[in-house]
Amino acid sequence: MEKEILQLFSNLTERDRDIQYKSYEELMKIMQEPVDWTYSVWEQLVQTLTYKNGHVRASAAQFLCALAAKSDPEERVLEDFLKIWAVTYDEETVTVRHTLQAIWKIGLAGQVQRDLVVSYLAKRYQTCLDEKHPTLIRYDIIVSFKKLFDATNDPKLLEIAQRLIEEEKDVKSKKKYKNAIR
Repeated sequence: MEKEILQLFSNLTERDRDIQYKSYEELMKIMQEPVDWTYSVWEQLVQTLTYKNGHVRASAAQFLCALAAKSDPEERVLEDFLKIWAVTYDEETVTVRHTLQAIWKIGLAGQVQRDLVVSYLAKRYQTCLDEKHPTLIRYDIIVSFKKLFDATNDPKLLEIAQRLIEEEKDVKSKKKYKNAIR
């Protein structure tokens, strides 16, 4: 693995938040294109999903989602999806949201991955009412459908999102969700 990439991952553990953030941003930018070092970091990232720090858990989930999108020819994400998905039930709301906002990227890897992500997001939309901050969770799910649609032009995604929105009882939330998919 390239020294630059190793250094960026190492920088994530620095005390200086600016260094951490710049390294995170650079890694996310690099992962927008296929990389050849995915499996050098994959297992470590999966293990990090249960780390004690919520910020670190969210970052690991976001990295795995980004890697799954463009750089997972072995389709390891199918084996580890439930571990990533578990982070969407984290005790820290910010960790939940960051993971939910990234998980749609897994759907870019192929139809099997897309169907998996869509089914879990749709079910979560329908079952999250008893969770902490269900309106935020639902919003993030609708935005995920929109981002996945924008990236794939799969009209089924907007149909599913619209069907979910129609289930919404709260008028104000329904309007907010409808605006998110325009």
